[in-house]
Amino acid sequence: MHSTHLLLEEPIRMATILEPSKPSFFPAMTKIVGTLGPKSRSVEVISACLKAGMSVARFDFSWGDVDYHQETLENLKTAIKSTKKLCAVMLDTVGPELQVANKSEKAISLEADASVVLTPDQEKEASSELLPINFSGLSKAVKPGDTIFIGQYLFTGSETTSVWLEVSELKGDDVVCTIKNTATLAGSLFTLHVCQVHIDLPTLTEADKNAISTWGVRNKVDFLSLSYTRHAEDVREAREFLSKLGDLSQTQIFAKIESVEGLTHFDEILQEADGIILSRGNLGIDLPPEKVFLFQKAAVYKCNMAGKPAVVTRVVDSMTDNLRPTRAEATDVANAILDGSDAILLGAETLRGLYPVETISTVGRICYEAEKVFNQDLYFKKTVKYVGEPMTHLESIASSAVRAAIKVKASIIICFTSSGRAARLIAKYRPTMPVLSVVIPRLKTNQLRWSFTGAFEARQSLIVRGLFPMLADPRHPAESTNASNESVLKVALDHGKASGLIKSHDRVVVCQKVGDASVVKIIELED
Repeated sequence: MHSTHLLLEEPIRMATILEPSKPSFFPAMTKIVGTLGPKSRSVEVISACLKAGMSVARFDFSWGDVDYHQETLENLKTAIKSTKKLCAVMLDTVGPELQVANKSEKAISLEADASVVLTPDQEKEASSELLPINFSGLSKAVKPGDTIFIGQYLFTGSETTSVWLEVSELKGDDVVCTIKNTATLAGSLFTLHVCQVHIDLPTLTEADKNAISTWGVRNKVDFLSLSYTRHAEDVREAREFLSKLGDLSQTQIFAKIESVEGLTHFDEILQEADGIILSRGNLGIDLPPEKVFLFQKAAVYKCNMAGKPAVVTRVVDSMTDNLRPTRAEATDVANAILDGSDAILLGAETLRGLYPVETISTVGRICYEAEKVFNQDLYFKKTVKYVGEPMTHLESIASSAVRAAIKVKASIIICFTSSGRAARLIAKYRPTMPVLSVVIPRLKTNQLRWSFTGAFEARQSLIVRGLFPMLADPRHPAESTNASNESVLKVALDHGKASGLIKSHDRVVVCQKVGDASVVKIIELED
């Protein structure tokens, strides 16, 4: 990690800081994943979220049943139609999450230095002396001196609503703990996290499999967020499970790294997964605070070099209740972008926060400002050096397209693609201009009926920084004669003009296949 990692354009003029932020058609190159829930599931709010810049909707199955999420999704579909904004769907699994059930929903007050017992007997009532949990093997997994953290929803880290416990003794299946800080737990469900201890539960639980095979299949989800991914094998098993579910064989798997165990096996997990979610909430508890930023920088760098999306979570927690982020949070979002993140994932902020739409637009504006000073030149050189020589055919075409676009100051790169791979490779080199990924549908058959591919590929680029998808007319294939390609190109250029991305006399770089050859060409628009 040397200083060249500081990806900032030099020098920044102070005057630019005083210039007002310009509203543009694409709020930012960085994508925003919003979690839909109680405060963000009406058609009106979802429509406003889409207009504010949300391009992936996350459905968190650690609460709410299938019917609840289906109702929310139907509202999302209505909002997509009315706003004409594409949005992908992410199903977030529960995984081996340890929970404390508080059936009576009465607030539980815990006093520092007192004792509390964690018991697997879920019939018992939660109280200040006893907390029933959903896991019978806790007493075998922990030892005296271990740290346990209990928080409402996701851990807020606020010391009045979250509690630190230290294991003092083990009695049969029960675990006796000393309370380290005074706190009040309110609500019906709390999450429990044991620091740096392996929990012997499957990553894909039966409840998860059930949600995926019913709700996931019915709605052809684009992304599966695999909670508590600890080994590459977890991703392989999930992929094996998806491969048997028809269309879900195309679903991309994003491994959610939330423990030291996942961090230890990060390289192997990255090889197997389609993308990575850095779950900083849980990691922030598993790692010492001074190490969290190091992990973020190292992990995002590895994702960038592998050309796989990196998604950062827990950025503007305070916006759950406030209209403005703290200064530290605003800086944190910008640093995540300068580190190279593809997307920012909002959890509680949009799920139960008071200002879901404002949160999305605020984060979008910060991303936009950070992108303006992102040191693309340094990043490009570093990526080319990392890839090494000889480059693969596709990698060479992608990097050449980006280099050409920057040299001629093109306003946009248009890439024709069927699988989405070519467009993702172009985005890997982080061009300073948007990449319009024109997905050409392919015809496929299962011997019973014909169908077109393309919709999955288009939506899956909605989580990649700088990629903006457009589904082409299936009558114009990507690899046919030149004439039809021109007509697809005309549609793409018209789309770019309508969205305010290109105007007359602008230059555009086009990346396409002609026969067996891949071609990069530069065109200058006339009046």
